[in-house]
Amino acid sequence: MKLSNFFIDRPIFAGVISAFITIAGLLALFKLPISEYPEVVPPQVIVHASYPGANPKVIADTVAAPLEQAIVGVEDMLYMSSTSTMDGALTLTVTFKIGADIDRAQVQVQNRVSQALPRLPEEVRSLGVNTVKASSNLTLVVNLTSPNGRYDSLYLRNYAVLNIRDVLARLPGMGDVQVFGGGDYSMRVWLDPQKLAARNLTAGDVVAAIREQNVQVAAGQLGAPPSPGTQFQIALNAAGRLTDEQQFRDIIVKTGDDGQVVRLGDIARVELGAQAYGVRSLLDNKPSLAIPVFQSPGANALELSGRVRKTMEELKKNFPEGMDYGILYDPTQFVQQSIDAVLHTLLEAIALVVLVVILFLQTWRASLIPLIAVPVSVVGTFAVLLAFGFSINTLSLFGLVLAIGIVVDDAIVVVENVERHIAEGLSPLEATKAAMSEVSRPIIAITLVLVAVFGPVAFVSGLTGEFYRQFALTIAISTVISAFNSLTLSPALAAVLLKPHGARPDLLMRAMNRLLGRFFKRFNTGFARAGDGYSRALGITMRHGAV
Repeated sequence: MKLSNFFIDRPIFAGVISAFITIAGLLALFKLPISEYPEVVPPQVIVHASYPGANPKVIADTVAAPLEQAIVGVEDMLYMSSTSTMDGALTLTVTFKIGADIDRAQVQVQNRVSQALPRLPEEVRSLGVNTVKASSNLTLVVNLTSPNGRYDSLYLRNYAVLNIRDVLARLPGMGDVQVFGGGDYSMRVWLDPQKLAARNLTAGDVVAAIREQNVQVAAGQLGAPPSPGTQFQIALNAAGRLTDEQQFRDIIVKTGDDGQVVRLGDIARVELGAQAYGVRSLLDNKPSLAIPVFQSPGANALELSGRVRKTMEELKKNFPEGMDYGILYDPTQFVQQSIDAVLHTLLEAIALVVLVVILFLQTWRASLIPLIAVPVSVVGTFAVLLAFGFSINTLSLFGLVLAIGIVVDDAIVVVENVERHIAEGLSPLEATKAAMSEVSRPIIAITLVLVAVFGPVAFVSGLTGEFYRQFALTIAISTVISAFNSLTLSPALAAVLLKPHGARPDLLMRAMNRLLGRFFKRFNTGFARAGDGYSRALGITMRHGAV
């Protein structure tokens, strides 16, 4: 074949191309994102709003509708959905196309939300509308516990929010840090309907009183210019937000004409508790706090997991007595095991190929060809994976493990056929050209068959196609690179490394003959007998077609 002959006559050029493929693969290996599974869930941006006291229908009409009208049509958006609850919370989820830039999508949604703010109720605007990006790549879960039961879930959550969450959120590659289990500290007010009715008050009156008297305001300055004759300028501080139960009980709700004062403690029970009790986290039937950690798109899950573990060990030094943490869920361990399996499979395959080649061809020079060609095909696959936007995950690594068998087979076929022609008396250069004229078309045909089998998986639609696309294309890519190496690098190495059978053996060859010469003779005798037996059995079968 002309392509193979071109590289046989130019072995240095073939080596340079293979070196370029290997270097590109090694560089890509350090840039590829690592995750447990491929990115199959579309990115989402979530908008949170709160309208206290409103029912779901009111929230849908006054909050959800203006936001949806403003957000609809944002670039790369697939669809959006909203959920309104009885406690006045609104969750609006905007789903984007797979592969969309989540940071850009968040900014676009935030801009649309800002346009809709003037149309929202005053209570919603005062509490704020938050826009956050959601991540489906759950890297690990940190559980904060109190083994001796000294701290409840409310304390654990408060400690995590103040001392842990923000520290973890600053780590490189971090997408989101959430806190599950226990609620935020909140002052709970339990109104007595009978006492309210007796004083001609409503729940709205109580809410308005709390808002008016639980504010942080700027009190101003005393003696500030242009006041004349002032020698001192004093900044004034006013009591702002209330901090304990008694201060809330002393809030004045109503003042009568006769000077009678109705305080919050007269009509309600006030106590410090959790803002919500809808989510609870237990570990070994004891209160705990779950801190799920999500990696950002394109981040390295293994590196992020290591950073989180190291950071938690540092934070643990300042934990109060009776508090501890544990990591009970960490899927990156399976990814690391998959990477180790690929390395072990690759090393085992190369070792077996070298042994098989030495055993049958009985020359160390022939074993060098697959030893060089196989890693080039495997490592070069990572460069194409990076170009396609793939990641190192369980499925792509599984595909690479399966492809190693195909890569090894291509290298052995070329070496064996060249050695056969050398045994017939041809020079290494002529034997290589003759061998490639025989095996080039079969190698190309096998490669096309495998690509035809696995390639169409890349065009399967839906979640199944997204999930298995990287698995199928990894096999197809490594097969194509292996075929290219079999047509370029392997014949070039064969023409340079292999020697005629009658040539004087070198130092390594003499050492191999001294150590394994007797074994080779016995093996050749046994193999020849097995070959003769097989030939006789095949002849009998051919003469008796009925068999």
